[in-house]
Amino acid sequence: MISLNQMKNWVKYITAFLVVFAIRMIPFRAPNVEPIMATLMPLGKIYGKVMTFVFGFASIALYDVFTSGFGIWTLITALAYGSLGLGASYFFQNRSGVKFYVLYAVIATIFYDIITGLTIGPLFFHQSFVVSLTGQIPFTILHLLSNVSFAIVLTPLIEKWFTAREVKIVGLSKVALVS
Repeated sequence: MISLNQMKNWVKYITAFLVVFAIRMIPFRAPNVEPIMATLMPLGKIYGKVMTFVFGFASIALYDVFTSGFGIWTLITALAYGSLGLGASYFFQNRSGVKFYVLYAVIATIFYDIITGLTIGPLFFHQSFVVSLTGQIPFTILHLLSNVSFAIVLTPLIEKWFTAREVKIVGLSKVALVS
């Protein structure tokens, strides 16, 4: 039997996933400006390895299914983002705070962009490495700026939301003022 607290955790997890997906579906959005990393970092600390891997993997895979279609690039990018989720679950076991969010966002973004941006084009679309590298630089700069900005502003709020406990407000039926 699932407890009420576990149910609330699932609702938050699914809500976070759907919000990230909806933001990614905004038309004419700048590429790589998306809150996946911002959400993935506190998820890694709170939900553990499997659920954080699934969040990263599914965020990429579902988006591709609805936009560009599922292909080998989907598998590579989804596995890469799933790996970032797995890495977040290890990195944030005993760490928290903006300084660590920014550090992880920088390292993870560079890792992701190297794995995806410098392999998919040359390996599957016969692009030269130089063309891939040159084209990847502005995308990585934008990706870093957005992920670091979200790590500073958004990630602490997401972590507070994930860890917030329900507060019961007890009403008073009578109040007496004594002077």
